[in-house]
Amino acid sequence: MRHLKAGRILGRTSAHRKALFRNMVTALLHRERIQTTLAKAKELRGKAEKTITLGKKGTLASRRRAFNIVTEKAILKKLFGPLAERYADRNGGYTRIIKIGPRRGDNAPMAIIELVDREEESPAEPKKEKTKEKAVKE
Repeated sequence: MRHLKAGRILGRTSAHRKALFRNMVTALLHRERIQTTLAKAKELRGKAEKTITLGKKGTLASRRRAFNIVTEKAILKKLFGPLAERYADRNGGYTRIIKIGPRRGDNAPMAIIELVDREEESPAEPKKEKTKEKAVKE
């Protein structure tokens, strides 16, 4: 029985799992929306929300702790700048998980994890519909 055993192992060693989630948190903060398996998304949610909370604190100690998780300095600046301002009034719940169905190859349940209140990408200009002009025979 797994009494009081928190977290998912995901068939990886602890070092591999730590590296996986460091990369996934960095990708989520960079793109603000990623697609992954449901189990990874559920495990990532807590790590990402704790990282955003560190960004909101803004102290030197929290910056150093966040640098252990976020692997790129540009993403770290985004975390302590625009993301901290965006979620200043929110007390948690910075991410949303949307189930999208099974993966085709192995039927693994897939999900999209995204930051709430993210700026939607404006779609490109609407494509002009091509009208087929039929040649009229005279």
